[in-house]
This record gives sequence, C-alpha cells and structure tokens, in this order.
Amino acid sequence: MKRVKILNTNITELTLEELSDNLIKKNNLTVAVCNANSLVRSCKDSVLQNTINSFDVCTPDGFPVAMASRILYKNDQKRVDGFKIFNNTLQKGADFETTHYLFGNTEEVNLKIIEKYRKEYPKVKIIGYSCPPFLSYEELAEQKYFDEIIKLNPDIVWFSFGFPKQENLIKLAKEKFNLTSNLVGVGFTFDWTAGTKYKAPEWIANLGLEWLLRLVQEPKRLYKRYLVDNTLFILYFMRQVFFRR
Repeated sequence: MKRVKILNTNITELTLEELSDNLIKKNNLTVAVCNANSLVRSCKDSVLQNTINSFDVCTPDGFPVAMASRILYKNDQKRVDGFKIFNNTLQKGADFETTHYLFGNTEEVNLKIIEKYRKEYPKVKIIGYSCPPFLSYEELAEQKYFDEIIKLNPDIVWFSFGFPKQENLIKLAKEKFNLTSNLVGVGFTFDWTAGTKYKAPEWIANLGLEWLLRLVQEPKRLYKRYLVDNTLFILYFMRQVFFRR
C-alpha cells in the first residue's frame, strides 16, 4: 500500500473499504489510527515516531490529516477513522465469519458493545474481551494478559487504551508473542460504539469540527490536545508545504 509523508509520519493512502477488506482477508497486520495529535507528538518524540512508522497501516483518522494528504499529494484521501474502521469491519466481516476480540476499556463498555451487536448484527462473532487494570504498556505486555488472546487466536484484536499506550503495546506484543491476529488500535471508538460517550454526526466530522464537540465534553482532558497540538499541526504542516515548494 502506498504511503505519503505527513509531518514525520508515513500515512497510508487507502479507503475505509480497502482497509476493512484487508483486515478480513489477511492476517498479521498492525494498524495505527493517526490524527493531528498523534502526528504532532511523533514529531517531538523520535522513538514514538519510529513505533508508528513501523506499523503496516497508518490511517488518516482526522479531518486535518486527510486534508493534508489531499493538499500535499493531490489525492482524494478521505478520513479513515477508528469508529468507521471498527464498525464497518465487524459488520462486513460477519459474512466471512471473522472473529473479534475486544481488549481494553471497561467491562461496562465492552458488554454494551457485545449486546449491541448481539441484537443488531447477530452474525458478528465477538469471541472474547478483556479489561486489564490501569497499567503501563510494559506491564500490559505480560503473558497473563495475552493468554486468552493466544488461546482463542481471533482474526482481529481491537485495542482501546488510548494513544500512545495502545500503539506501544501493539508493537511490544508483536515482538514478545507469536500472534497472527491483526492488531488495531482504535482508542475512544469503544465508548462511541457502546453509546457511553456522544459521537459527533458525520457531517460535523467532515467539516473538521468533531474536535470542538469532544472538547466541550471533556475540556480538562482534551484542551491541550486540541488547542495546542492542533495549532502545532498547522504550523508544522505549513513548514512542510513551504519546504516542499
């Protein structure tokens, strides 16, 4: 799959359907869902940058990243965000008997997702879930937290630990364990799918305003990410445009 460089991150050129097809039909893939915040933090941290760039697929999660790709490389890149990746792949994979494992977040959220799909898409196969305690990614990469995943060998393991813990955990787990499952970090997607947090309508996200709704919901946790890192993303992007020219 073709990659394009945005800031210091190699973003994959692909569509939502292409990614879902790959997750359903292939194995041993690692997927990072990249927004403006993750690209800016990768600029500041070379170790994190190398981790993200080591993934097989890095999707343009947010409006700024997709727009940057279109401006720099004259493509028609659309947002390929975690919420759509997760739900589209579960629903599409039902016809292929794709098996899924939910890893992270809380038991309440996981059970709500399982119940939602049991009612609305009964053919979807969520074969297990695990909600470890709040630990570092190094502690989470212990054998006991992966025993069930290794035993069940699901087609896809969905990680919901937030950035960059889930990406660091995926990389370390691939190095430590003999996993053939596709490993995908989707962060807040579990909460939106379960309905425990409000997801902005698609038309708001396509206007690049989803961040504002999230900021209103969680100002203390997200103000730095959106007010500082989004500003830095614009400045770094302008530098990249100027340098290219």
